[in-house]
Amino acid sequence: MVTFYNIVKALHIIAVIAWMAGMLYLPRLFVYHAAAEPGSAQSETFKVMERRLMRGIINPAMILVWIFGLTLAYEGHWWLAGWFHGKLALVLVMTAVHGAFSRWRRAFARDANCHSAKFYRFANEVPTVLLIIIVFLVVLKPGF
Repeated sequence: MVTFYNIVKALHIIAVIAWMAGMLYLPRLFVYHAAAEPGSAQSETFKVMERRLMRGIINPAMILVWIFGLTLAYEGHWWLAGWFHGKLALVLVMTAVHGAFSRWRRAFARDANCHSAKFYRFANEVPTVLLIIIVFLVVLKPGF
């Protein structure tokens, strides 16, 4: 049955996929960018790729995730559900990670990166772990 709730849920899932695709790809770009000589052609190419990814995909997708997610919470009356509180907390953490990625992208743009490729390899795993936990909370809806 096509309902407003199901349409918003589908849009939310699409936005989450786009956001996570960017959140998984951007730190991988950082790994390679950290190894590039500042000012080199390779470094400049990474700057363009990172800026376009952040502005064209990651930022708009995150905004849509929040809009559709809060709409689902309202329409589904999820505000008092324990699993929803856990999900909301983890999405806030994911948003903070997004903010950190944005700061690191701006540092690369200024040729002011202060982290190693190894650091970014670790950072690349954070969205994955958060995503796994969030998906389990949403699918299983544990009662806590």
